[in-house]
Amino acid sequence: MAGLCAGITQAQDLPKPLMPSDFRQYDSAQVALGKLLFFDPLLSGNRNISCATCHNPTFGTGDGLALGIGEGGIGAGQDRQFGTAKLLQSRNAPALWNLGARQVRRLFHDGRVELKGGRYVTPAGGQLPAGLNSLLAAQALFPLIARSEMAGGAEDNEIAEAAQDNAQKAWGLIAGRVEDAARYKKLMPNVDVNISSIVNAIAAYVDVEFRAINTAFDLYLAGDPTALTDQARAGLELFYGPAGCSGCHSGSLLSDQRFHALAVPQFGPGLTRRFDPIARDVGRMAVTDDLADAYTFRTPFLRNVANTAPYGHNGAFATLREMLRHHSDPVGSFTSWTPDKVTLPELHNSARYPFALIADDIENTRILNAFGKSNAGAVLPMQLSETDISKLVAFLKALSVPAVPLQQSGVTP
Repeated sequence: MAGLCAGITQAQDLPKPLMPSDFRQYDSAQVALGKLLFFDPLLSGNRNISCATCHNPTFGTGDGLALGIGEGGIGAGQDRQFGTAKLLQSRNAPALWNLGARQVRRLFHDGRVELKGGRYVTPAGGQLPAGLNSLLAAQALFPLIARSEMAGGAEDNEIAEAAQDNAQKAWGLIAGRVEDAARYKKLMPNVDVNISSIVNAIAAYVDVEFRAINTAFDLYLAGDPTALTDQARAGLELFYGPAGCSGCHSGSLLSDQRFHALAVPQFGPGLTRRFDPIARDVGRMAVTDDLADAYTFRTPFLRNVANTAPYGHNGAFATLREMLRHHSDPVGSFTSWTPDKVTLPELHNSARYPFALIADDIENTRILNAFGKSNAGAVLPMQLSETDISKLVAFLKALSVPAVPLQQSGVTP
């Protein structure tokens, strides 16, 4: 490996290639069931949105929007409009690549679903159902009962009404729908239909279908010196060298799975904490209630990152180049950032205007202070030139697998 990467002074920082053995094995029937469930709006409160609506394979398992529209929206991807929805989502729809890998310990931008001491720690607490096959299955439970994602309002349907007070009851109602649906009876003849068997199947499908392995980078790590172009290899040497990217994007998943403050501009409806009078997003702090975690977000995994724009927990940066420019100078980027390049649905209703917090000097100071108190300055030591950025983009593109054509995705255009 050192011979391949002679320009890197610490070749031991290079990870092992991501391999099929890094993932679980599943029965093909369970994967087939999971695919049907993943694309089925039956699981949503008002039967109008599926997992695939926001995690559209055509958009790299996102939706191509900085902040998308959940329950009540109409259309798919960047053509999605509000319909009866009232608000944008609080965060960018995270990509699904490699979320089923055995090494994964934390999911969601704030890590609110995590594996700790051999058990799943989630917002459901003691209501978490038994029999889950993975952390990914635990994660899949929560969009189903989130008001703005798939459940809808309590006034609209019985699932959303139940979810207000009792997650187990809401999940049970979803399982009842699946059990009663004729199309699932043939696929689940010997399966105890409950919420665990449903999300286990969804997790099996997502794990198998959205594995980004055998990328050019993985082939290079496995010993093929021709797998990377000269430009991509120059980017790799920057990534694992003076640019400092591997300080956070480490290991086989290219993520330390920790939380960092990067001074990403604040906009959108926010993920407001209980009793918080401001519609803001404080990131990991909403999970831990620790001020040291204010405005920190989990380091994303990077395989297939070139196909998962836009970037940041709220999609503030439309391209990889813009995201890298921000990494190069977070404070300068934060203070000069403007919303003109953000990809959002058409905002016909002025009440939906998502950029009010940009003019909040107090909130901006809090975000910059959180960045200043973090160790990000030590992790981001290099001012990147445009040439450096081009090299890094070439390397990041070498982490790609082909996108899934729309015709094969199951998503209606």
